[in-house]
Amino acid sequence: MIDTNCLLRMIPLRSKYRPLWESFLDGKYILCISNEIVIEYMEILTEKVNSAFATNIVGAILRSPFVLRFDPQFHFNLIEVDPDDNKFVDCAIIANADFIVSDDSHFRVLQSIPFPKVNVLTLEEFSNTLQ
Repeated sequence: MIDTNCLLRMIPLRSKYRPLWESFLDGKYILCISNEIVIEYMEILTEKVNSAFATNIVGAILRSPFVLRFDPQFHFNLIEVDPDDNKFVDCAIIANADFIVSDDSHFRVLQSIPFPKVNVLTLEEFSNTLQ
């Protein structure tokens, strides 16, 4: 599970995190997504770059055999400061994901919640796990 801002940092060809995007394309990890996450990816990529780029990236994600899709029916509302971030948390919980990759400080509250346990790695920590 990768939040949108981290995805944005992984895609540029000259990014130090580009190997993480390439690792996804090579099947070195499974990306869990929901419809809400895909919609956010599309919105933010279109806003930050352009719609053609967004369509290509989201299309690559949706066509990938290394993606698991979930549709959370229950909303845990664990992040109160920025409820929009909960789409990642809800998907991570029902997917039984190992972790969410995010540098967003709002996700820190998850460290203090014993159940359901959701682990969060920074983009740098995630990069180190794949080396």
